[in-house]
Amino acid sequence: YIPENCPIGRYTLLYDPIDGSSNIDTNLNVGSIFSIRKQEGDDLDGEARDLLQNGHKQIAAGYVLYGPSTILVYSIGTGVHAFTLDPSLGEFILSKENIEVPEHGPVYSTNEGNFWQWEESIRDYIRYVHRHEGYTARYGGALVGDFHRILYQGGVFLYPGTVKKPEGKLRLLYESSPLAFLIEQAGGAASTGTEDILDTVPKTLHARTPLIIGSKEDVALVKSFIEEKARQAQENLEVAGHVDQG
Repeated sequence: YIPENCPIGRYTLLYDPIDGSSNIDTNLNVGSIFSIRKQEGDDLDGEARDLLQNGHKQIAAGYVLYGPSTILVYSIGTGVHAFTLDPSLGEFILSKENIEVPEHGPVYSTNEGNFWQWEESIRDYIRYVHRHEGYTARYGGALVGDFHRILYQGGVFLYPGTVKKPEGKLRLLYESSPLAFLIEQAGGAASTGTEDILDTVPKTLHARTPLIIGSKEDVALVKSFIEEKARQAQENLEVAGHVDQG
């Protein structure tokens, strides 16, 4: 929505105003996620087709976490920086500069209540972390809060698709892609499981995508389970084909 008395600018703000809204009633963490892109074309029909591009086209991204303190984390493509709100001044003060996510972390963050709705590859990963020491589960129900922990401590956040909804739940343009921009600037990785999030091109403004995001080693581990299942499925198809030919 653009007010009538305001000129049309050359930049577009895409945002999720209240991430984790189900946490509000219980006074838990919520946040806001945003992405800024440069407009390409005049968008005379209001369809915003110029925004249906990959995440590398973002010129800035970030989030605000409303918790015990209010923190703004953002990047313009030159590192990731955090600012904490000082209520006495009414200003955000730089609190952490050039954040780097650890290569590996102990935290895996996902809603395990969806376990039996996931593909077998994701269930295999969860079984793996259950059976190996050094992993701890943390899930707060707000993407921003869970991501913030991963950014600082390392690990992986997963919101995979399900058997019935393989496209996932999270919106690409204003949830997954901004956080992928941040995590890659911090030295981490973000994937759908088969494709880097920043390489993914949406077909609609509200396109959804699975999300695996965090430390490089941990994202790679989750992807290895997905790739192994895909390899096994391909081998089974080839065997079935030989049987049919025989």
